[in-house]
Amino acid sequence: MNLESGFHQNHAKKESWRTVLTLAYQSLGVVYGDLSTSPLYVYKSTFADDIEHSDTNEEIFGVLSFVFWTLTLVPLLKYVSIVLRADDNGEGGTFALYSLLCRYANVNSLPNCQLADEDLSAYKNDITSPAPSTFGARLKSTLEKNRVLQKILFVLALIGACMVIGDGVLTPAISVFSAVSGVEFAMSREHHKYVEVPVACLILIALFALQHYGTHRVGFLFAPVVLAWLLCIGAIGLYNIFHWNPHVYRALSPYYMYKFLKKTQRGGWMSLGGILLCVTGSEAMFADLGHFSQLSIKLLRCPIYTMDLQIAFTSIVYPSLILAYMGQAAYLSQHHDIENSNRIGFYVSVPEKLRWPVLVTAILAAVVGSQAIITGTFSIIKQCSALGCFPRVKIVHTSSKVHGQIYIPEINWILMILCLTVTIGFRDTNRMGNASGLAVITVMLVTTCLMSLVIVLCWHRSVILAVLFVLFFGTIEALYFSASLIKFLEGAWVPIALSFIFMIVMCVWHYGTLKKYEFDLENKVSIDWLLGLGPSLGIVRVRGIGVVHTELVSGIPAIFSHFVTNLPAFHQVLVFLCVKSVPIPHVKHEERFLVGHIGPREHHIYRCIVRYGYRDVHKDDMQFENDLVCSIAEYIRTGRTDLNNADEYSTKQHEEMMVLGTPATHLNGIQLCDDKGLSQDIVGTSEPIETESPSMIKPRKRVRFVVPESPNVDTSTHEELQELLQANEAGITYILGHSYVKAKRESSLLKKIVINLGYGFCSRNCRTTTSGLSVPHASTLEVGMVYNI
Repeated sequence: MNLESGFHQNHAKKESWRTVLTLAYQSLGVVYGDLSTSPLYVYKSTFADDIEHSDTNEEIFGVLSFVFWTLTLVPLLKYVSIVLRADDNGEGGTFALYSLLCRYANVNSLPNCQLADEDLSAYKNDITSPAPSTFGARLKSTLEKNRVLQKILFVLALIGACMVIGDGVLTPAISVFSAVSGVEFAMSREHHKYVEVPVACLILIALFALQHYGTHRVGFLFAPVVLAWLLCIGAIGLYNIFHWNPHVYRALSPYYMYKFLKKTQRGGWMSLGGILLCVTGSEAMFADLGHFSQLSIKLLRCPIYTMDLQIAFTSIVYPSLILAYMGQAAYLSQHHDIENSNRIGFYVSVPEKLRWPVLVTAILAAVVGSQAIITGTFSIIKQCSALGCFPRVKIVHTSSKVHGQIYIPEINWILMILCLTVTIGFRDTNRMGNASGLAVITVMLVTTCLMSLVIVLCWHRSVILAVLFVLFFGTIEALYFSASLIKFLEGAWVPIALSFIFMIVMCVWHYGTLKKYEFDLENKVSIDWLLGLGPSLGIVRVRGIGVVHTELVSGIPAIFSHFVTNLPAFHQVLVFLCVKSVPIPHVKHEERFLVGHIGPREHHIYRCIVRYGYRDVHKDDMQFENDLVCSIAEYIRTGRTDLNNADEYSTKQHEEMMVLGTPATHLNGIQLCDDKGLSQDIVGTSEPIETESPSMIKPRKRVRFVVPESPNVDTSTHEELQELLQANEAGITYILGHSYVKAKRESSLLKKIVINLGYGFCSRNCRTTTSGLSVPHASTLEVGMVYNI
């Protein structure tokens, strides 16, 4: 037996490592794809207008020195060595950092947060309060009390998210257009300019049209493409170094940066916007952390997987990029008779016989690199939507096995239209580079600011380290930011305009959502009103289960009182269902449901709160209904039910909720099965219930609760379970609130514009709160109500 168990343990370890290696293999293409394509356009953008390539080679050597140290300090030191360790349970990006800070600083980022959410295992994971006498404790206390600082932190996270979305528009355009620009060496100058734009547009259309298939279907092609591309540019760079200038390594000295700025002065400073493009993809590398399965997310918490990411970057990506830039500099240092600055690019340094194969590889690598930022954009949009900062959109999970791979149709087509607009409108790598550079460096600045808070609040490090982090990396990024901002009229206005539009949408939606929730809180009906109606509640109870969707986690929503006032009848079992997001990436299935009674047990009214993380998959099939019914049944069996009359219940100051998981996580709990399921203790109806239709008569499937043998179920609990099962067999009806939000007459003009026009337009054109649950139309009852806020 020991030998057999040892064999199974070794087999499980092998399977686990095989899965890890498979995920790591796929992540190579998605995570590092964007960063690896930067050699296509860095030198071309740098030498566009501000500086010239002279015979002294001071310019090209200075640019190479800047590229080397920027690659070393930003992606290698900042992101791979520091920022990747600040993941939020495996999730990356600016909103993941913001969510992490909200939990550590005890700042509620969502309006319907409750104390029970803080008991989630992932919520409290590794969270320890700083010592009372430290600066971190004082900073935590200040953040908790100061609403202005909380809003500044929130706006900072929104700016970073908006710039990532803007980068999702610009990076595919510049990557694909720069890759296609290699055709200029294969045809005359008069013809190639008519070929580049159409070919680039066709590739972009194909890229976005294939997004709905998901990354997992072509993920295995990404890694070999990026690997082949990195080996290709590394080998070409090595060839150019030995063939043209073996002493080019001397330019890696920081002294050449000083000589470069001394000679070029203002022009050299303005050209830093082109050099900045060598680190595009660093933020996407951080944002794409959670784009793989739950297993990879767990492994990200251990040093082994983080070490794998570091080894992949330091052993393959980083050396290949450095060799590529050094090779281009070596070639250009011996060629000063180039016709124009536009030809100071990647393909001019590629040997003529290899240009066509390299061109094909570059286009494929550009597509993979574009995929990295597109998936990062999808992740950011989903996080913002889950945290109430973006209108509800349709989120399609493209893989049933690989967690986190999503596709958002509306965002996908908007990105495609904007990408095509930028490509056709600019038709120039230089202006695209100016736009992309500003978006990238803005996100990096936001990450630096948030990371400084993480160092103090989450890692409990000295404030001196946080200040040094901000001063060191902030100074470098501020220098590049100023150089990018000066190109405002030369393309840098695009990310500002895009971010401004998305920022308005996010702020309007968040403001409207908060005001709507405040209206629900102010106008909710007390439970005493419901209990005052008596045991029969003064209304007719019809067969079935009525599920009332609400955003409230306590009290009775005003939409329900509005419904009862106009139609004094509802179902024999009533469930107030709240599907909410919590500021953590994932909620375990064991902690998914919060269930409790509303009023005495003979009323058969329950509250069920279903909690999802901002990266969790919302179930969209019949399984959700089964989980909901089983969780209520399990609460009836094991929950506290000693409140048998209204007087006892009214003395309670709050509803007592019980944490329950899905039936799959509690195999020893109540299960729902059909007549074929066998058990010694079954609660069910005495005969099957049938429904008739005009064409035929079909017996309705008979389902039963399978109750564990112990503990024994008493008579009252048995009756309550039987009542729930009879209601479930009669069917479930979803009562949805359709709210019309309007500003009050005495409101200011700005508020009327924001609520009536902005929020009204977004709410009319976004998905409903229950769209992810696939609620059947035949079982849906909508109740309209005007919200004057």
